[in-house]
Amino acid sequence: MTRARHLYVHLPFCARRCGYCDFVTVVGRGSQHGPYVDALLQELELEGVLLAPQVETLFLGGGTPTFTEPAALERLLTALPDAREVTVEANPETVSQELAARLRPLGANRISLGVQSFQPRLLAVLDRVAQPDTVRRAFYDLRDVGFDNISLDLIYGIPGQSSSDLESDLEAALQLGPEHLSCYELEAKPGTRFTHAHGAELRRQAETMESYFELVVDRLTSAGYRWYETANFCRAGDRDLRSQHNLAYWLGRDYLGLGVGAVSTIEGSRWRNTPRLAAYIEALGAGSRPDREVEPLSVEVRRRERVMLGLRLDEPLVLGELAQVLDQDAVSKLEHLGLVRTDARSLGLTSRGRFLAGGVTADLLA
Repeated sequence: MTRARHLYVHLPFCARRCGYCDFVTVVGRGSQHGPYVDALLQELELEGVLLAPQVETLFLGGGTPTFTEPAALERLLTALPDAREVTVEANPETVSQELAARLRPLGANRISLGVQSFQPRLLAVLDRVAQPDTVRRAFYDLRDVGFDNISLDLIYGIPGQSSSDLESDLEAALQLGPEHLSCYELEAKPGTRFTHAHGAELRRQAETMESYFELVVDRLTSAGYRWYETANFCRAGDRDLRSQHNLAYWLGRDYLGLGVGAVSTIEGSRWRNTPRLAAYIEALGAGSRPDREVEPLSVEVRRRERVMLGLRLDEPLVLGELAQVLDQDAVSKLEHLGLVRTDARSLGLTSRGRFLAGGVTADLLA
């Protein structure tokens, strides 16, 4: 049996819900933080056989993991397996000197800060609490206790945002000098209160996404960051500062997900835990696995996913059996157009092709 070397743990609790968010989150629920950690550890006990003896990466996502009650979070991190890369997501307003100092001895060695923007009016649109000075304070609190692998998340395409706003956000982020930056276009799900409130402006912003994307890539690569994945950039140098956990997803590695709404993909099967917090806690409190949606993955589906995800990276995709799901006529056409580069063993997107990655990949898999 293949055992997963990558572990994701979902902590759904947040102080408030951002209007654009579609992750599995719950607001507040302080009394449930402890019982939820109990449930997580019970699920780990039930599923631990699926993990390799040595876990390579551990990622605590959410929600806002650092909003979790400190004693419960400490108990969780103490019980989870050791890993070479341990990432904890954090919102800046939840980071204090005390929390930063606590996380280091518990094994965390990488922090992903949800910044989104440095513009107060845009933060208000996104329902974000942290202000620019909050971000800077959190960043330096983490630096002061020795964190030397910090990632900042930024969003572009925010209602009311301009190119100059985005330039200012990138400049503010670069002034802090993080090891990693993730820059995502805003995706607001249809039917949410956010799309009702900002529908017209979201449609206008959609027309500018390509120029925003080009601006992000140009500014960050000019500053010496490696554009290693469609939306992700890391400092170039002797250390490999790519997100090793997310890299495992893009390379098609098996991973185990624990928690409400968490997804696992192991040995050709994918399952998603119930998104209902009470049902999750109740099932595991009784020693049972939570309700799950299970999706068997055919060989073809796995190969197609491997191509879609692998082509997001800046390194060529080694083909082998993956060539069977490619449209060879499309490969020839796209190579002639200068959008892909290929040889007998591998396929990759050119710089120009990476800016058109969605359409290029769709053509390759048609």
